[in-house]
Amino acid sequence: MELRQIKYFIKVAELEHVSEAAAELHVAQSAVSRQIANLENELGVKLFLRGGRKIQLTPVGEIFLERVKSAMVEFEKAEREIYEYLNPESGNIRLGFPTSLAAKTLPNVISAFRKEHPQIGFQLYQGTVSELTEAVISGQIDIAFVSPVPSHHEEVKGHIFFTEKMMALLPNNHEFANEPYLRLVQLRYEPFVIFRQGYHIREIIMKACSQVGFQPRIAFEGEDVDTIKGLVSAGLGVSLLPEITLNDLPMRDTKPVEIIEPNVSRTVGIILPSNREVAPSEQVFFQFLQSYYERLNNFGY
Repeated sequence: MELRQIKYFIKVAELEHVSEAAAELHVAQSAVSRQIANLENELGVKLFLRGGRKIQLTPVGEIFLERVKSAMVEFEKAEREIYEYLNPESGNIRLGFPTSLAAKTLPNVISAFRKEHPQIGFQLYQGTVSELTEAVISGQIDIAFVSPVPSHHEEVKGHIFFTEKMMALLPNNHEFANEPYLRLVQLRYEPFVIFRQGYHIREIIMKACSQVGFQPRIAFEGEDVDTIKGLVSAGLGVSLLPEITLNDLPMRDTKPVEIIEPNVSRTVGIILPSNREVAPSEQVFFQFLQSYYERLNNFGY
C-alpha cells in the first residue's frame, strides 16, 4: 500500500468523480484509476460502486476512508513537526477561535506575534468551543482560543489568560440606558437577543438569569457578535456580551451598562492537546501568548 494510492483514494472519495479528482491532483485520469484498482486488488475488496458519471463508496470503502483520513492527519502532522524541528521559525500554526474573539483579540495577538516572528504563518479556523475542542483532540488544529477555558478535561489542557465581565447591551432609548449599573433581575421582562444553542456565552447568560430567579424571554438567536449588536441597535431586545466585544463602542443606537449583581464573567485562554507534544512553532506561539497577556494584565487589562 503506497501513500500515493491513499491520497488518490481520499480525493476520489471526496469528489465522487475520477476525472475531477485527477484534475485536482494534476495527474492523468488513467493514473488515478490504475492506482485505485491496485489498491483494491491489494486489499481484496471493492472500495467503490461504479455506475454513471459519479462513483460512490461501498460500505467497506466508507470504513476504510474514515481510518485512512485519520492516518493522513497524523502523517501530515509528523511531516510538519519534522520540518518545524529543523526550522522552528518558519512553521505554520493551525489556530482555532470562537466568534466572540474574532474582532479584537485574535487580530491583536497575531499582529503582535508576527512582528517578532514574521516567518511563522497561520491557518485560521472558526467554530464553537465544542467544535474547536474536538478539532484540537483529533489533530485537525493545533491550538484554539476558547471561552470559557475548561479546567478539567482529560484530552486538552486549558490555560487562562484573563477573565472579563459580561456587560448588558441596551438600545439607546431603553429606560435603563443611562443607568451607571444594573442588577440583572431588572431585565427580567425584556426580550433577549443571545447566541444560539451550542455557544457557551448562551450558557453563561442562561445560568446568570436562573441565578437571580428568571428565565430570559428569547426574541432572537444569532451566531456572531455583530448580528446580536445590530438586533439590539434596532431595538429588538437586550443582550449580554463580553466586555471586549464592546470596546469598539460607542456603537450607534446602543449603550453598554455594567452588571453588578450577579457577577457575570467568563475566562478567556487557549487549549492545547494533552495527548501529544506541540510542535516548536506552536511552543513559540504559546510562550509568546503567556508573555503577551502577562504584560497586559500587569497594565490592568
